[in-house]
Amino acid sequence: MNAQTPLKILLLSGGVGGAKMAEGFAYSRYAAAFSVLGNVADDQMFHGLWVSPDIDTLTYTLSEQIDREKGWGLKGETNRVLEQLKKLGSDTWMYLGDQDFATHIFRTELRQQGVRASEIARKIAASFGLELPILLPTDDTIQTRVRTTDGWIPFQDYFVKQGCQPEVLEVRIEGINEARPTPEAISAIAEADLIVIAPSNPIVSINPILSVPGIADALLDSTAFKVAVSPIVAGKTVKGPADRMMQVAGHSADVLGVADYYRGLIDALIIDQQDLEHLPALDEKIANVLATDTLMFSRTNKVRLAETIVHLYEAVAQRKAAKARQRQAEVTPSLIDAVGSLNPAFREA
Repeated sequence: MNAQTPLKILLLSGGVGGAKMAEGFAYSRYAAAFSVLGNVADDQMFHGLWVSPDIDTLTYTLSEQIDREKGWGLKGETNRVLEQLKKLGSDTWMYLGDQDFATHIFRTELRQQGVRASEIARKIAASFGLELPILLPTDDTIQTRVRTTDGWIPFQDYFVKQGCQPEVLEVRIEGINEARPTPEAISAIAEADLIVIAPSNPIVSINPILSVPGIADALLDSTAFKVAVSPIVAGKTVKGPADRMMQVAGHSADVLGVADYYRGLIDALIIDQQDLEHLPALDEKIANVLATDTLMFSRTNKVRLAETIVHLYEAVAQRKAAKARQRQAEVTPSLIDAVGSLNPAFREA
């Protein structure tokens, strides 16, 4: 990469936390070749319409149309359709605003016409004036299900309707074995210089992306520098049930568990400075660990974190280059000596 070639950055993202990280890159000095690979396993049908919460949150956030107070949905929303549906007797626990309904109607119409999910996401993003690529890991339908004491339920039922209250016993992704990766996702992974895993729920936001057949292999084959940002700070998640779900998956609900979960896939882990005490243990698990302020309450925080990740990538690259030059300097004289012993004329020259 030279000064004329922008750094190609790919972000693996879930919902609100991922959207915050995406905003940081989108408004940083490294936005020129930035793209997002979003989670589609939270998708679900409501009122006969196909809703894609994580992709919509990314779209609304990056186009600056997000409701900042809620962290999801469109700003300036009204609720007349939902109120009328409630009067008619519909179950309206899933909040969908009037403008938001238009997004889902459009998506559902195109799905029924056989249009690829990736193309639908692109069209919706374009309608919001968004040119930044929001990519899907698969065009096939995959859906996260959660098993509680009452049986298996869709993730949105657990997350929104039941407020994450039931004990989670097991998590699975329906349709994952039959899913095929999108060519856009595979290309973006192969071409990336830096791949970042957002501080999204590892179990229900990132794992569905990694579980699409071909995605994990592409990531392992990629020569990109891979960094994960921990969604757990001081043993708690900023939002959502990631800590409890990490335990269900057999990992501790702290940065050590995050490191174990992504171990073998990532080259670096970003943790919050509140977790400095774990640095010695983390150094045994991950080659590069950086503690900084990871809480993204403002755009300034988001951009600063994004640029800190890039600076880490650049520092590691420079360190590797320096080591390579040092090895070369050590190898060259010994090579000359070896050749010279066979051909004295070479040494004299």
